[in-house]
This record gives sequence, C-alpha cells and structure tokens, in this order.
Amino acid sequence: MNNLIFLIPVALFLGGLGLGGFLWALRSGQYEDMDGSAERILLDDDPRDRA
Repeated sequence: MNNLIFLIPVALFLGGLGLGGFLWALRSGQYEDMDGSAERILLDDDPRDRA
C-alpha cells in the first residue's frame, strides 16, 4: 500500500510528460505533412543519377 503512494504520482507525472510532448509535437507542426515522406521516396529526383 505504501508503494501506491509513490507510484501513483510518478505515473501521473509520466503521463503528463507524454501528453505535454504530444501537444508540443502538434503545435510545432510535426504532423503537418504525413504523406510527403512516403511519396518522396518514390520520386527519382537524384541529380547524381542524371550525370
């Protein structure tokens, strides 16, 4: 029972830290272009291959 007094605040802190990181990623534009990288790998725009 004494362990819960310690573990519950730690779990709440880590959950809040994860939520804060997620909200920071949303605000900084990490999820703006979800398809860009997936489509960019299919394009053959490497100038070294043309020479």
